[in-house]
Amino acid sequence: MLTDNRPYNILVIEDNPGDFVLIEDFLLEQNKSLKILHAKNFKSAKEILTLQTRLVDVVLLDLSLPDKTGEALIVEIVALCAAIPAIVLTGYTDVAFGARSLALGVSDYILKDDLTSTILYKSIIYSLERKRITWALEESEKRYSELFHLSPLPIFVFDIETLRFLNVNKSAIQHYGYSREEFLGMTIRDIRPVEDISDAEEALITSQYKNQFILKGNYRNKTKNGKIIQVEIQCNTINYKGRKARVILVIDITERLNYINAIEAQNEKLHQISWIQSHMVRAPLARILGIIPILKEARENESDIRKLLNYLEVSANELDRVIKEISDKVDVPEDFVLP
Repeated sequence: MLTDNRPYNILVIEDNPGDFVLIEDFLLEQNKSLKILHAKNFKSAKEILTLQTRLVDVVLLDLSLPDKTGEALIVEIVALCAAIPAIVLTGYTDVAFGARSLALGVSDYILKDDLTSTILYKSIIYSLERKRITWALEESEKRYSELFHLSPLPIFVFDIETLRFLNVNKSAIQHYGYSREEFLGMTIRDIRPVEDISDAEEALITSQYKNQFILKGNYRNKTKNGKIIQVEIQCNTINYKGRKARVILVIDITERLNYINAIEAQNEKLHQISWIQSHMVRAPLARILGIIPILKEARENESDIRKLLNYLEVSANELDRVIKEISDKVDVPEDFVLP
């Protein structure tokens, strides 16, 4: 005896009064809390499923209705049921037709001659559980698809054995310039500079023996127009449609590295300027400072004054040259912007 006594709403689509009473008895024998709805033809069933879909948990369908029968009836009912499991109860003993019915989307196919309360209720419970699991998987796949395609960062999925792309998101298409069809005809080798391919393959082989949940690294990639970009990747192994694959999240760090390199270059210039100020500037300045008091004492000796003035001019010119060198070194490019 099954113990699920939840108050399910069961729609029985059956035109034969005797069969409906039998089905009703079987259902209530297993669960007194059930609410049973009855439709005697396709038209009534369509009205219920259209207007009261949320009030129906399971549909029990007879295939011989006055206004529609057989495969056409199954197609219509399955379309109306959406997420509701539909179980066929029929007197047809055609096994091939039963298999076709399952392929059309019904949850189960039971012959009326084999029907018992236990078989019927077990089919309902199992069909509800299968539908719940299927719905959960579909929702999970939908969320994955939304996260995958709406991510602002490029994401790839590639086959570990063949290295072929299995999926790419919209951001990857926009960032790299290839269409989805082009990507799916490529391998990850095709987005690496030629000189980096051997290192990339070695890294892939090495990573197969690592147990980290997420692998990280910095690499060079190539866009469709030949531009080389610096990327940071995060990589994880997944099962994708039965294939062992890797999903890669890509962060383009090209601009960040350009900023860092520009800042380091400016820091090197500042270091050089500091050395010039502490060594080269002080020499002529010290001579000038030394000449000034001697000039004051040599007021009446014209020859000495002339010599001192020459020394002063040489030192001043040297100081002027050093200052120009400093100005040249601190000349910042117009396109340089701090991050």
